[in-house]
Amino acid sequence: MGSSKMVESETSKSKTRVKFLGRHLMVKGEYVKDILEGRKKATIRLGIVKLKYDELIVHGGGRPVAKVKVTNVRYKKVKELTDEDAKLDGFRNVAELIAALQKAYGRINPDDYVTIIEFEVVQDLSKLEPEDPYLGLSPADVARLGLRYLKNILSEEEVRILIELTRSNSIRAAALRLYGTIERRWRIRRVLRKVLNELVRRGYISSRRR
Repeated sequence: MGSSKMVESETSKSKTRVKFLGRHLMVKGEYVKDILEGRKKATIRLGIVKLKYDELIVHGGGRPVAKVKVTNVRYKKVKELTDEDAKLDGFRNVAELIAALQKAYGRINPDDYVTIIEFEVVQDLSKLEPEDPYLGLSPADVARLGLRYLKNILSEEEVRILIELTRSNSIRAAALRLYGTIERRWRIRRVLRKVLNELVRRGYISSRRR
């Protein structure tokens, strides 16, 4: 989840790890269906997780599955978790949730902090539209997925183009930044098409069949 640091709780003086989450949220494959069908509307993570963005790409089972918008972030101690928190995370009750946390993290203490990240699905990546440009993905999201799954097959220039797209969120702006003119947009579009074709060919994403 990126870099982390240690802070001390004012009450217990125990050290709590602070983690920083970027654009990608990883979940177990067994939770993917519940996310896409709306039964799992949150993920609860051990420690203090600070989010850098309010839109994330969720990955499960070795592939991207959804784009979500973060609607709320809360911090609690394990002993403060409720059945309502558990149900948001797709569990029947808090006992079931804590058992899952112990399975994932090992021993946890009642005074350990957890982060409750609530979200809503804004794009189901298992149902992309073949008629839309880039299957309905934004150029920046195609770039993020390319950097996540295909970086080892891309040239230095292609990686540089994708990184710039993730920063600018615009083909036009990326062309200006990289080449000083929008006339070179074709180079960026060519890389995006290559990335998209490879993502489909390798089974990371697929388009909806009509």
